[in-house]
Amino acid sequence: MNEKILKVLEQNAKATPLQLATMTGVPVSEVKETIEQAERERVILRYKTVINWEKLGNERVMALIEVKITPQRGVGFDALAERIYRFAEARSVYLVSGTYDLAVLVTAGSMHEVANFVSQKLSPLEGVQGTVTHFLLKRYKEDGEILDGKEESHRLAVAP
Repeated sequence: MNEKILKVLEQNAKATPLQLATMTGVPVSEVKETIEQAERERVILRYKTVINWEKLGNERVMALIEVKITPQRGVGFDALAERIYRFAEARSVYLVSGTYDLAVLVTAGSMHEVANFVSQKLSPLEGVQGTVTHFLLKRYKEDGEILDGKEESHRLAVAP
């Protein structure tokens, strides 16, 4: 599988096969086959658009929740992680090193909704020993995109 094609797609999911061929020097037919194969094999999981909702006045509350869990015999952390990632509020779930075992990124309409998620859905799960919730106060960069409105200058500085 041609990784050059996948790297370009990761940065620009809207790139057409012709554009990808031009950028990578790979024939269009090979570009199309690479994409089809990557989709079949779930190397490409989906195509994503990063939206700065704050610019539209549609702010969402995001929280990073650290979760301490008891690993289960035979499945370790996986079974409980699966129960957690099936909740609609959970955008991302990661197994992490350190004091806590899982990092859960949650999105909701209000702090109250996040609190309800933690107290009514997450904490009562058998195997959850404790949680720590960190509310995200401001997003500066997400998925490689700078969100604060400042454009990066790609021009070289000219000295007098």
